[in-house]
Amino acid sequence: MGRPGRVRSGDVNLIELQDVIARTYGERDHDRGVASTVAWLAEEFGELAQAVRKGSAAEIEHEFSDVLAWVASLANQVGIDLTTAIDRFQDGCPKCEQLPCEC
Repeated sequence: MGRPGRVRSGDVNLIELQDVIARTYGERDHDRGVASTVAWLAEEFGELAQAVRKGSAAEIEHEFSDVLAWVASLANQVGIDLTTAIDRFQDGCPKCEQLPCEC
């Protein structure tokens, strides 16, 4: 079953991701600050790009998880609920409102 308070793999939604990241790294994230978190996120995007070009599926998956964790960290620091943020895509393209996008 795992450690208490731990979310099982495959069951994490955005709310839970933000909560787990806040409980795991929240104090450290606060001390680091937004500017440094943005820098770390940019670095992780670079690592993801490299993994997509040259890495294995496991390496790509690992880098995606790092990017998602840093996005959650940044969202927590600036007070953004990722579920609310992504809602604008729930019905397809937020610009043309079509699925698939026609713009």
